[in-house]
Amino acid sequence: MASAICNSDSEDWPGPRVDHATFAARLAERRAALGNPELPRNAGTNRTESKRALLAAIEAAGGRW
Repeated sequence: MASAICNSDSEDWPGPRVDHATFAARLAERRAALGNPELPRNAGTNRTESKRALLAAIEAAGGRW
């Protein structure tokens, strides 16, 4: 979904243009070269009570965040 306030198709766009498919392919190649390591997840030691409740509700519904 494109942003309603940011039009990156504009000719005067000053930022870098990154093609998602190209980026994803390069990322997959780099991960494969490293043996597809399992990246550490955030430990969550600074989560608010509302965030903990949300994650608990997701897990109770059978989801995995």
